[in-house]
Amino acid sequence: MEINITKQELMLIKNKICEIRGMKVMLDFDLAELYGVETKVLNQSVKRNIDRFPLDFMFQLTNQEFASLRSQIVTSRWGGLRHHPYAFAEHGVTMLASVLKSKNAIEINLNVVRAFIALRQYALGYAELNQKIEGFMLETHTQFNEIYELLDEFAAQKKELEKPQNKIGFVLR
Repeated sequence: MEINITKQELMLIKNKICEIRGMKVMLDFDLAELYGVETKVLNQSVKRNIDRFPLDFMFQLTNQEFASLRSQIVTSRWGGLRHHPYAFAEHGVTMLASVLKSKNAIEINLNVVRAFIALRQYALGYAELNQKIEGFMLETHTQFNEIYELLDEFAAQKKELEKPQNKIGFVLR
C-alpha cells in the first residue's frame, strides 16, 4: 500500500520541522495537530511507552531552548503551556506509529518520515553543491594568482622600459 504525499502536504510538514540540539525535530503540539489528537493525548501515549523513546528519539526542551523557540515565532501557536514541549527526532516520529495505532496516525507518520527524508536529501544535495563551489573557487583562485603574477611581471618589465636611458652617441657643442 503506497501513499503518495502531495507537494502541499510535504511543505506543510517541512515547515513544522525545526532544528534543536543539532537535530531535525518536530514538536509535540505540531505532531498532535497533524495526527488530529490533543497534545495531551499524544504525550500520554508516549509516556505509557516511554521505553520506546530514548533521548536521541525524543527530549523535552530546556528553558533556554523554549525561550529561543518562542522568540523565533512572533505569534505563539501554542498559547499557554504548563510544560515545555517535547521534541521528536525522525526516529521518535517513526516510533509514534507503534504508539498511536490508528490508520490516520500510520498514514500521517509515513508522510512525516517522507518529509524528513526529503529534507535530508536536500541537505545532501546542498553539501554536494557546496563542495563543487569550493572546488571551483580553489581552481579559479589558482588561475587568478597566475594572472596576477603575469601582470606583476609585465608591470616590472614596463618600468624597466620606461626608465630614462643614457643617450648613445656624440654630443655637439
